Amino acid sequence: MRTLVFPASFEQLDPIREFVGQAARDADMSETEICAVQMAVDEACSNIIEHAYHGREGEIEVTSDFRGDTLTIILRDYGDPFDPAGIPEPDLTCDLEDRRVGGLGVYLMRQLMDEVKYEQQPGAGNLLFLVKRRRGTE
Repeated sequence: MRTLVFPASFEQLDPIREFVGQAARDADMSETEICAVQMAVDEACSNIIEHAYHGREGEIEVTSDFRGDTLTIILRDYGDPFDPAGIPEPDLTCDLEDRRVGGLGVYLMRQLMDEVKYEQQPGAGNLLFLVKRRRGTE
């Protein structure tokens, strides 16, 4: 298990991507899986920066944990709580002008990862668990 803390700013997205990309490489994931992990974490961190902190200073604690064939990325922030489970699946069949604004990032995270789970811990922040299993495992 490895943890790094980053300032919650868009300028930190590249170092965060590098950190989780290396975690996925260390887990012997394919390039496609590495890219999926990086994209999902990028989207989650962008949402934290924009919606949890609303431009205020803050931090994002990023933990990588690899066990068996499963890589778990845990993002902790101390901004406003937000549970992605409450976001409905977008209707991708309707015309663009008829689509509801927002929700595509959460949809993307769900498509890229095997599990997306949120926990709010009073006094200990918001935790987002992004789980990716290496191909060929349940």
